[in-house]
Amino acid sequence: MTTTDNSGDVRLRGIRKTYGSFTAVHPLDLTVPQGSFFALLGASGCGKTTTLRMIAGLEEPTGGTVHLGDQDVTRLPPFKRPVNTVFQSYALFPHLDIFENVAFGLRRRGIKSVKKQVDEMLELVQLGEHARKKPHQLSGGQQQRVAVARALINHPKVLLLDEPLGALDLKLRRQMQLELKRIQTEVGITFVHVTHDQEEAMTMADTVAVMNAGRVEQLGAPADLYENPRTTFVANFLGTSNLIEAEVDTTSGDAIVLRAGGGKLSLPSRRCGAPTAAGGKVLVGVRPEKISLTHADDAGTIPDGRNRVSGRIADASFIGVSTQYVVDSPAGAALQVYVQNVDRDTRLVPGAEVVLHWNPAHTFGLDAAQDIQAGVEKVEPHEGVVA
Repeated sequence: MTTTDNSGDVRLRGIRKTYGSFTAVHPLDLTVPQGSFFALLGASGCGKTTTLRMIAGLEEPTGGTVHLGDQDVTRLPPFKRPVNTVFQSYALFPHLDIFENVAFGLRRRGIKSVKKQVDEMLELVQLGEHARKKPHQLSGGQQQRVAVARALINHPKVLLLDEPLGALDLKLRRQMQLELKRIQTEVGITFVHVTHDQEEAMTMADTVAVMNAGRVEQLGAPADLYENPRTTFVANFLGTSNLIEAEVDTTSGDAIVLRAGGGKLSLPSRRCGAPTAAGGKVLVGVRPEKISLTHADDAGTIPDGRNRVSGRIADASFIGVSTQYVVDSPAGAALQVYVQNVDRDTRLVPGAEVVLHWNPAHTFGLDAAQDIQAGVEKVEPHEGVVA
């Protein structure tokens, strides 16, 4: 993945890392725009943490260069780089109160008058009233904010975050996602965030680089990656996708007509990244929440022009805001549909004959030569050096 903008805070040029015969990061060109919230997203072992550690100076690249602003820092030790890092383990000093934890970096640089800067930083992270407490008296989320304040008070050009929310429970993690984004917006410093959590990356980042096996599969705004995945790995890893094997029937103008499971589906030409010669194979993709589910008895009420797939409900799971259905059909087994729980049709139960239908504009097409299962596996929350 190559970008040409050289104005960013972080510029990686041909950066790579090998351990003996194992390549953790293949040659990578990447620019992180100044003042942005940038996420490196991927499963364990994809190379994201190794990339972050090369930016921080904690890993020496096997090749390539790291620039921070206009400065080549490739051979500089970590303490000479204008970056600070927040890890999953906050590493607060238990014997110091919160004020002194945040002030530590300033005092280490010989700054005598620290009160104004520390007070301002504690207000930024909304912990002013906790200044004289010890770390063990704070919640996990509060401790995480202390770690961020301690890193930001040195005014780094770049703040690196290595799975900083991994130790928090789900509810607190979601609160802290919004907090971190608020802080980044207020201070305007470039944040580079490593995570395996898709929701975390989508919620906070302006730009996401999806990594797989030491390479960037796709880079872009979260909404663009989600709506327009270019590989099966991105389609499956970033959320959930239904991928249906189809054959090209005809291509005319802005639309491609495909055959799948005895029926026909329409795909916008601009949303297809696969060869479209007649008779060729394409993976037709559609996200579960884009699909409507109608009982077969009401099939006549479905508007014309929508893509349709008939099937039978194999499973239904009520999860509060929506019901998740698994539908088997001639077009594909285990198709997933998410239906908001607004007006629930009590007939939509396992065994019911149904029609899945959606706007053709929500369909995307991928090269059928790719692994249809790529990116489906669940990821583990803890990673090693090469993650």
